[in-house]
Amino acid sequence: MSTEKERETHVYNAKLSEQAERYDEMVECMKRIAELDVELSVDERNLLSVGYKNVIGARRASWRILSSIEQKEETKGNENNVKLIKGYRQKIEDELSKICHDILSVLDKHLIPSSGSGEATVFYYKMKGDYYRYLAEFTTDQERKEASEQSLKGYEACEENPKSEDPKEAKPEISEAKSEPEVNI
Repeated sequence: MSTEKERETHVYNAKLSEQAERYDEMVECMKRIAELDVELSVDERNLLSVGYKNVIGARRASWRILSSIEQKEETKGNENNVKLIKGYRQKIEDELSKICHDILSVLDKHLIPSSGSGEATVFYYKMKGDYYRYLAEFTTDQERKEASEQSLKGYEACEENPKSEDPKEAKPEISEAKSEPEVNI
């Protein structure tokens, strides 16, 4: 199958997966395109972003809910429940970490090197900043510090690679990207 035909098939399958709300499969389709080491179209970038955002979003919500329940159980002194919750929360943290490292690897190995336009490059660096920020939300100590620093670097790279050659046009995207690195827990 030609690269272009393969690409079209993966895009179509990603769109089907999105309609079926099967975001893990959507992400796999878009990763296959990224691994072709071609520049993604705006539509393809959006499919990639939507897929990962949904995959990570569900787990981030689960993590926040469990953290809240854990705090309530600690307050009540229910140590057995706290132990169970910590184990379950760790499972979700492992999933979050895997997803974040997965997209960060795809960005570094395939998407950023294949990016030919400033718009695409800014898009990918913003994603990089976002997924390091997500790592910083649930990691601790040195890992959190490193993830926060990498998040900021991703956002700062948006300034170095503006979407447009006209700095006036690039400013809104850059300021939007830099406003996001705060970590809310």
